[in-house]
Parts: sequence; structure tokens; C-alpha cells
Amino acid sequence: MAATTHSSAVPGTTTTLAPDPARAARVVVVGDGPLTIDDVVDVARHGARVRLADAAVESMAASRAVVEGLADDDRPHYGVSTGFGALARRHIRVERRAQLQLSLVRSHAAGSGPEVEREVVRALQLLRLATLATGRTGARPVVAQTYAAMLDAGITPVVREFGSLGCSGDLAPLAHVALAALGEGEVRDATGALVPAADALATAGIAPLALREKEGLALINGTDGMLGMLCLALHDLRSLLTTADVAAAASVEALLGSDAPFAEDLVAMRPHPGQAASAANLRALLDGSPVVASHRTLDAEGRPECTRVQDAYSLRCAPQVHGAARDTLDHAATVAGRELASAIDNPVVTVDGRVESNGNFHGAPVAYVLDFLAIAAADVASMSERRTDRFLDKARNEGLPPFLADDPGVDSGLMIAQYTAAGIVSELKRIAAPASVDSIPSSAMQEDHVSMGWAGARKLRRAVDGLGRVLAIELLTATRALDLRCDGGPLHPARGTGAVRDLVRTAAAGPGPDRHLAPEIEAVTHLVTTGAVTAAASAAVGHLA
Repeated sequence: MAATTHSSAVPGTTTTLAPDPARAARVVVVGDGPLTIDDVVDVARHGARVRLADAAVESMAASRAVVEGLADDDRPHYGVSTGFGALARRHIRVERRAQLQLSLVRSHAAGSGPEVEREVVRALQLLRLATLATGRTGARPVVAQTYAAMLDAGITPVVREFGSLGCSGDLAPLAHVALAALGEGEVRDATGALVPAADALATAGIAPLALREKEGLALINGTDGMLGMLCLALHDLRSLLTTADVAAAASVEALLGSDAPFAEDLVAMRPHPGQAASAANLRALLDGSPVVASHRTLDAEGRPECTRVQDAYSLRCAPQVHGAARDTLDHAATVAGRELASAIDNPVVTVDGRVESNGNFHGAPVAYVLDFLAIAAADVASMSERRTDRFLDKARNEGLPPFLADDPGVDSGLMIAQYTAAGIVSELKRIAAPASVDSIPSSAMQEDHVSMGWAGARKLRRAVDGLGRVLAIELLTATRALDLRCDGGPLHPARGTGAVRDLVRTAAAGPGPDRHLAPEIEAVTHLVTTGAVTAAASAAVGHLA
């Protein structure tokens, strides 16, 4: 369930957002320094075009000359004149080497299950292109140029859900992409139609690749699938964690909570940067709130003091939990940045012309942070659902109707919306169990420890989607509570929360008799995943971190 542009390959994945024309108009240069997360998002999700840097073509040609020199050598060289994996010690004759590369791609394109989302496949294609462009793989320039042409033509190979163990990289997913570049297998064309790869290439005027020594291996040996999904998740989680602050602020206000725990000097006593950013957001969003001011009195020195001694943790500790998730996100972004600057292949052609086997393809660095982010997403969603639940319990909602219903007993209000949030949170807790601790040996024990990074990335996409939905339900609930709290009286929300309440009202009606809730939940989820919620709040109070 990813909160982004994609097909519904993963159960529950239904959110579809239109590409941004401004981002689609970009041209991303590959091979002129490391790609950024925004580069990956723009090409994968928005259809930005790619161009191969001239320096990358020169570097690829130079390393290819090294490989061709080794191809003429009588001695075996891994990946050039040998088999692969457990068959690495078998020397392959010159006349069989083209077949070796073709057989490698065909045999490794062994995925199964539903199709993987278009944006994930495009991210994978782009990141493999980026490694080719480093000149460290020994592939010819035409191989990279073919991948760039496929991306620009909107040709998306069909990649299946299962098949990668995350070591040696994402072999099966990458092999499905390579197979399409050879003119075999199936692809989605620019219209989304399922067509034979050969037909799509011919329509786009792209000649199918005929692989030479080392090139099949260079196309399938990398962490590109898990890294692509990490980049997409990082982009989405940045917005969702700000949305979590917005939702928490609306809940604090509508539940008559105190903003005192968010004071800058209190937060600074525990100097985690994410906590400081989250608390600053909450202060900005609640600033000037007549609702919050309504339960303040003056202390002995004439200073305003909230009459609420302590709020529940889900209100009072929001900056601590949201902030920890932000710091986790920053750590994961650091890992992603390093991986984006990497050349992942085995063997590699070194700068001084050696061809060396290595272990850089192992997905552990990426797999760990994918798992870490799933834990953070589950916890932020869990706290959000607890705030939602407080609104519905008349014993804890500070005088609001049970379940925020119009006529309790006749109407159920938002009772079952909370069930939906609880069900999603329960799933997010289950999939927060780390994939990276579960290694299954493969290739006759040659690959006897694997990362499971692809599996970690797949479940993180579900976690990102689930978090967006849970936050949407909290916003739906909190804004209804604000309306009930302020209806017909002198109180009104703060600027920031009021702007968000007004936005939510464009997608979901205010308090009233029971109605069909599912469309409203989907509509508010759309506001969350498009960034409309954070944009509305920022427009009212200034930039939110």
C-alpha cells in the first residue's frame, strides 16, 4: 500500500496521483555525479526524461576496453569467461559467452506474483542506469543508452512481486528489466497497455540489445529495487511526518489539550533535532488558538497557565514520537545518499583497470533502514489512532457527543472509522517485524547470507500507505470535533488548524447524521498523500518543517 502513483499490485494499494507536469518537464542527467532522491522521484513517478552525460559514455568505453582485453585472455575471469554463483569456477569458451549472458538474464527473470508498481520499476531502471554510467561495470555505452531510451519512451518492464532475496542484489527484478531490453518478455507501454517487449521497442525505434561478455551480469547485480523503493518512501514520509504534526495539533486543540509541553525551552532539554522540529510545528499550528486559550488562567504573577495538569501521552508526547521518526528518516536518508553515490556490481572494473570480485552488492545497509522506517511508520500511526479513539469515548473527549455522532444511538458517528484505523495499525505492527534478520541461503550455499532488503522495501510501501490513511482518519475526526467544539459559540480554531479544517471540508462534510464514510476517508487520504494538508497549514502559519 504505497501512498503514491502506482497500480494496485499490492493488496490495498489504490491511491493514484497524477504526475506533476513541472517535475515531468525536468531532464535528469545521469553520470554527472550521484543522483538525488528528488531525481529518482521525478523520473520514477513523474516521468522526467533522462540524459546520459558525455563523461559517462567516455568512462564506460574505457572500462569496456579492459573487459574486452580480459575476454581474449586464456585465464578464467569471473563474470567475463566463467559461470556465476556456485558455477563460478567453470571456464566458458569464447564461442559460448554471448549465450552465457543471454542465458543468465533469461534464467534469472524468474519472478512470480502480482506486477510491481510502475514507479518502482522505473526507479529500478534509473538506478541500474546510474551504476552503468559510473563506468565501473565494464558494459558498453549502448547498454546504458538503451536503458535511457526505454525510460524516455515510457517502456516499463513487467516485474513480479517475489523473486529477490536482496543478495546478490535484486537479481530477479533486475533480470526482468534486462530481458525487456533484449526484446523478450512483456512490458507496459506509455499508455499502460501490456505488450510484448519486442513490439514496444520496435514502436519506440529502440534496437534490442545483444549482450557481450560481462554485460548480463552488470544488468542484474545491484540493490536498485530496494534503493528505489527507499527513495520513494523517504520522499513520502517527509510529507507524512509533517502531516502527523498537523493532525496532532488539531487533536490537541479539539480535545482541550495543553500546548505548554511543546515550549521551546522544555523541548531543548532533550536536544534531538526531530523533536525540536515537531514541537516547533505544533507551536506554530496552535499559536493564537482561542480554544487553547479558553482553558488557561492567570497564575500568581499574571502569566497565562493552562488548567490541564497533564494530557495523555498521545497528545503530550507527540513531538517525542514524531521527532524520533524524523531522526530515523534522516538516518535512512544518509544511507540512501551513500548508496546513490555507489557503483554496485560484481565484479567491478576499478579506476586503475583491475577487474575484482567484491561484496558490495549485499543489501544489508539498505535493508536495515527499510526495516527501521517501517517501525517508525507503525509507531506514528499507532499514536495517531490513539488520538482518534479519544475523540469517540465520551469519558475522555471533554464533553463531545459519543463517537461524535449527531444523535448517539440512532447514529454511530465515526465509530467504524476508528475501527478502520485500528485495523490498519494492527497490520503495520505486524509488518514492522524486520525482514533483514531472516536470511535464507541460496545458490548451493555460495550465497549463504542474504539481506531480504527487497522484502523490507515491499512492506515499507504498505506501511507508508497505511500511515497516510490513519492520519487521514485522525484529521477527519479532529476537524469534526473542532466543528462541534466551536459550533455556535465564541470559540474558533487557530489559523493553522482552521485552514486545515476548511480544506477537509472541501472533501468531507461536517457534523451531521450518518452518511457513507468510505468516500470521505478516501478523499481526505488524497489530501494527505498529495501534500495538500501540509500546504494549507503552511500557507496559514508559515513554513512547517
